[in-house]
Amino acid sequence: MITSEFPILQDSSNESGQGDMVSLSTVSVSELEDAGEPKGKRKRGRPGKQAATNKKPRKSPVETGQLGPPRGKRANGVAQLNGEGDPTTLFEVVRMGKSAMQSVVDDWIESYKQDRDVALLDVINFFIHCSGCKGTVRIEMFRNMQNSEIIRKMTEEFDEDSGDYPLTMPGPQWKKFRYNFCEFIGVLIRQCQYSIIYDEYMMDTVISLLTGLSDSQVRAFRHTSTLAAMKLMTALVNVALNLSINQDNTQRQYEAERNKMAGKRANEKLELLLEKRKELQENQDEIENMMNSIFKGIFVHRYRDAIAEIRAICIEEIGVWMKMYSDAFLNDSYLKYVGWTLHDRQGEVRLKCLKALQNLYTNRDLFPKLELFTNRFKDRIVSMTLDKEYDVAVEAIRLVTLILQGSEDALSNEDCENVYHLVYSAHRPVAVASGEFLHRKLFSRYDPQAEEALAKRRGRNSANGNLVRMLVLFFLESELHEHAAYLVDSLWESSQDLLKDWECMTELLLEDPVQGEEVLGDRHEGALIELMVCTIRQAAEAHPPVGRGTGKRVLTTKERKTQIDDKNKLTEHFIMALPMLLSKYQTDSEKVANLLQIPTFFDLDVYSAGRMEKHLDGLLKQMRIVVEKHTEPEVLEACSRTYSILCSEEHTIMNRVDIARSQLIDELVDRFNHSVEDLLQEGDEADDDDVYNVLSSLKRLTAFHNAHDLTRWDLFGNCYRLLRMGIEQGSMPEQIATQALQCSHYSILWQLVKVTEGPSKDDLIALRRVVKSFLAICQQCMSNVNTPVKEQAFMLLCDLLMIFSHQLTSGGRDSLLPLVFNPDTNLQNELLTFILDHVFIDQDDENQSMEGDEEDEANKIEALHKRRNLLAAFSKLIIYDIVDMCTAADIFKHYMKYYNDYGDIIKETLSKARQMDKILCAKTLILSLQQLFNELVQDQGPNLDRTSSHVSGIKELARRFALTFGLDQIKTREAVATLHKDGIEFAFKYQNPKGPEYPPLNLAFLEVLCEFSSKLLRQDKKTVHSYLEKFLTEHMMERREDVWLPLIAYRNSLLTGGDDDRMSVTSANSSSKASSIRSKKGRAPLQKKRIDEDSVDGSWMMRNDTLQTPGPLQTPQLTSTVLRENPRQAAEHIPEQDSSEAGSEPDYLHNPQMQMSWLGQQKLDEANRKDRGGMNYMAKARGAGVRPSVRGLMEDDAEPIFEDVMMSSRGQLEYMNEDDSMVIEDTMVIDLPPSRNRRERAELRPDFFDSAAIIEDESGFGMQMF
Repeated sequence: MITSEFPILQDSSNESGQGDMVSLSTVSVSELEDAGEPKGKRKRGRPGKQAATNKKPRKSPVETGQLGPPRGKRANGVAQLNGEGDPTTLFEVVRMGKSAMQSVVDDWIESYKQDRDVALLDVINFFIHCSGCKGTVRIEMFRNMQNSEIIRKMTEEFDEDSGDYPLTMPGPQWKKFRYNFCEFIGVLIRQCQYSIIYDEYMMDTVISLLTGLSDSQVRAFRHTSTLAAMKLMTALVNVALNLSINQDNTQRQYEAERNKMAGKRANEKLELLLEKRKELQENQDEIENMMNSIFKGIFVHRYRDAIAEIRAICIEEIGVWMKMYSDAFLNDSYLKYVGWTLHDRQGEVRLKCLKALQNLYTNRDLFPKLELFTNRFKDRIVSMTLDKEYDVAVEAIRLVTLILQGSEDALSNEDCENVYHLVYSAHRPVAVASGEFLHRKLFSRYDPQAEEALAKRRGRNSANGNLVRMLVLFFLESELHEHAAYLVDSLWESSQDLLKDWECMTELLLEDPVQGEEVLGDRHEGALIELMVCTIRQAAEAHPPVGRGTGKRVLTTKERKTQIDDKNKLTEHFIMALPMLLSKYQTDSEKVANLLQIPTFFDLDVYSAGRMEKHLDGLLKQMRIVVEKHTEPEVLEACSRTYSILCSEEHTIMNRVDIARSQLIDELVDRFNHSVEDLLQEGDEADDDDVYNVLSSLKRLTAFHNAHDLTRWDLFGNCYRLLRMGIEQGSMPEQIATQALQCSHYSILWQLVKVTEGPSKDDLIALRRVVKSFLAICQQCMSNVNTPVKEQAFMLLCDLLMIFSHQLTSGGRDSLLPLVFNPDTNLQNELLTFILDHVFIDQDDENQSMEGDEEDEANKIEALHKRRNLLAAFSKLIIYDIVDMCTAADIFKHYMKYYNDYGDIIKETLSKARQMDKILCAKTLILSLQQLFNELVQDQGPNLDRTSSHVSGIKELARRFALTFGLDQIKTREAVATLHKDGIEFAFKYQNPKGPEYPPLNLAFLEVLCEFSSKLLRQDKKTVHSYLEKFLTEHMMERREDVWLPLIAYRNSLLTGGDDDRMSVTSANSSSKASSIRSKKGRAPLQKKRIDEDSVDGSWMMRNDTLQTPGPLQTPQLTSTVLRENPRQAAEHIPEQDSSEAGSEPDYLHNPQMQMSWLGQQKLDEANRKDRGGMNYMAKARGAGVRPSVRGLMEDDAEPIFEDVMMSSRGQLEYMNEDDSMVIEDTMVIDLPPSRNRRERAELRPDFFDSAAIIEDESGFGMQMF
């Protein structure tokens, strides 16, 4: 019998108390009664509890040699596979899952009856193997060792190579194993519940083992044993529940028999019932003893385990116990564990808590027992509706809804308001759950029959009038959001009947209120129309609004049928109701704009099929009136879109609508032409009426030109005349200029569509002339005094340069080549100047440039949005190779300063630019740093304070740029080396006029260049260092003053890990365990071949003509500080440099022998210098004992070796033995492919109109920047 002092396996800290601990081999054993021999008056299958005092354990068959296991052969108590290879251990049987679990348990019970020690040993090994342990408990260990010793021994048998074990392994096989594992434990207890579990041996042994395993430091043991113990507890709770039910039944039978008259009372039956009740009570006590042992020995410790999965198991099972046996477990002593765990830091555990509570709150009979818990933890549950884990938030909302259903008084108004606003959440499951809560709170309290009777008395067709009013009121009072589409989508699943009651909505809008009804105000009518349009859209499209969900999913057959029925229903209703609604609200722009969206969801075939053309005429008449009365963009765009849909060629009503549209456009164009002529004739004397006539007509035509081809009315001519007059006279109103620009843009696009369909030479020439003149107009408008005009001109200019770029001829459209426009240098500089003047501005400058002294937050956000659009438009020109990449330097240099506003745009531009050309992008990055350095020198002079925030800012920007090169140094090798080359040349470009003993003026830039040294391969570091030595004199190498610290730091960054590359290769076999592990992962096979230094393909220096390092200003139109000459440097610069030094830029450009890889050339020069015996600083360093220190740096702080492009260490040694010439070459030569020039890149460029063609480069952003 398990007592309150049930033996729990102690850890090492408690092993001193071995006298109180019972091991597996010394646990007391009761006599096991044979199932076929009932004892005394006990009924079959329900043996009574025997006294265990002074009872000696009977020798097991193991000790007497009577070993007869039923499955397989056993060697030393360990199950083996039989001759046919069938699984014989419990673990194999359960893992395979081929046998029914009940038959498996029945076989084990038979084995237990024959030899319970061997059978229990099988169960013990089952739990050990299920934990992933390779060891096996043998009979000697079971007989002579204590539990703690057995577990310690099994811990040593674990496979250290893998942390996986069956419960955590992925795949359907192991998922099924987990199910079989739990089922085995449940079936085992169910089959043994009448006899074996009361024998004081099996359950004592199993519970003792699981308790010890659950206290292990090995996660696999704790996880597996906790799951087994919790499932064991669940099975015991089921047994206890059955015993409790049997006790109640027996008690009732006893009371009924005892209350009979003395003559009819059966005394023998009373005695049997008393004995049965006593027996059931003893069994109940023993089961409760077992459950207490599991709960106190395992659950209390493991529900707060460090592993979230283990905590989740405990909470999930205690929820099952409370629901299954609420009389025993549904009290505060057990509920407190669930309440405490609601604060768990892992969402998985919090989710289990909420689901466990949902199972309890679903049963309304349990609410009285949950009242205290609800009052104590209600605030926490309500706060979890805002949980960062969306799954947890959804379940929390559902739990709050269940609490609301059980008792409306349990939640305060504040609690409900916390859930209300979640209907506007962007996460749809959260919104739907909160919509269900809102439906229960607001709409469920109304009696449908009472509402229907009230509607009939008022003469209404629908009974949902009050509910619709309440919905409108809730929408208006939701001050946090104004998204009607989100509200409708949230309520769609729970309140669909109400939301589809369009007859009720139109009744409220069109008919006057009867006595007793409240009058809908203007705001209420506007809100109702907005909600009604959203319900129509939801029913017609059958998918959530934009921002909710990942996209349109495929509808099921039932959903598709519902969609078709809803669309027919709304079409038939609003075909008649919409003209009346437009007629009533034709003067209200907001309401009309919403109502004009309704025809876009019609099934237009209903007009002709139902002979409803008169209603179509009524709709067209009202739309014409709306166009004549309104000039608001949203109203005109809605009308234009509706006309476009009604004119679709697939519908029979197209001709009727086209006639009405043409009549409207004719009238608008005629009015516009006359008003333009009047305005041009009057010139400066034009009054406000003339301006208004032109502006109103132009707004209407621009809105229609967006969706309709109006080229036959030739609107471009008059728009061009207006723009030309505005430029010449400088007095054109701002709105007319912006509208004329937009209308001209639409006209050009429609002409391009026409030319693309069937190009002719005359059309191409005419369109080219139009585009060229309009581009010139836009360029001139960028100098306008009005900011909106300048921004509009800039955006249209960028869009047209994108459309009429070299991409226009892709896809076999070579005939459109005459339409390709490439911006010249002057235009590129003007675009860049506009960006610098209007985008990268401080907040104070922005406030001064806008009207008014103060701005609200909404205006600030809108202004920022405009600036982001401007920057994005120009960035597209860069990444599509329309403007030179060097212009991006002015954008990249603002990355840190304006990171919060434009960081994502600049980062994406940098990524796309690197995909185009890695080397040119690297040159642009170093150019942006040089620009910042020049600006700093202009402000502070050549003697910079290296500790100032400005210098630190440039270094931080360089560090961020270095991170963008990613981890694959092979792909970025050439680009990084080019970056260093340009940086070195810039640092030594201007000599100090005070003399050669003073540092060059830009020497401090080398400290910025240090940030990129870590991106060089080891062999390239030495090559770059050799190139640096070309600019150094012996005097420079020996200087150690503070002004020379940038040079010292840069040289040290190159010397670290770059002195002897052969060591990094040959040490691969014996350097460390990490290299051997790395070699296991497999690498691409490398073809070994000798590469002659003279045959190395050129790749870098061919690009020197693409981008120059900062020097004298070559393009005066460029207003930024990009390439401005430093005034101090210009004054001090000595131009007499007739003879260029070795390796200078003219040599690379004009010497045929220099047309090779810069790395290869530098290695060749180094070899020549060694042969000449010239002064070599590195040789001196080695002679002075520097080499060991450098080697130590390489070993301690070495970068990863990219072995997939290097020879193996063995191959390198063999190669060195074959040819002694390898002594000259200290670095590995890698054959890099030659770079393509600009023309080749243009020919191989993908179609950027196809979004699928834009792919991320693996070397772009291989790691996060922050």
